[in-house]
Amino acid sequence: MNSKQISFLRGLGHTLHPVVMIGNNGLTEQVLKEIEVSLKSHELIKIKVFGDDRAARIQILEEICEKTGALAVHHIGKQLVVYRQAEQAKIVIPK
Repeated sequence: MNSKQISFLRGLGHTLHPVVMIGNNGLTEQVLKEIEVSLKSHELIKIKVFGDDRAARIQILEEICEKTGALAVHHIGKQLVVYRQAEQAKIVIPK
């Protein structure tokens, strides 16, 4: 995906509300299942990570992308935005 397409997804992500929140227990199997369900139904989701450790948030984002096959679209503060195209795409991304 090129930078223009990622920028387009980032713009769509601004209006989203977090659908998954990651608390003190970190990225558990239950949280990963919830992320999977959300990605299947929405394609583009926002995740809120509680905690002040920036390195830990980056690690969580990388792990989410690795385990779900999603693309990291945006990471600002405690907000993560990830995208994974569904079998029947809901978001039309310009080329």
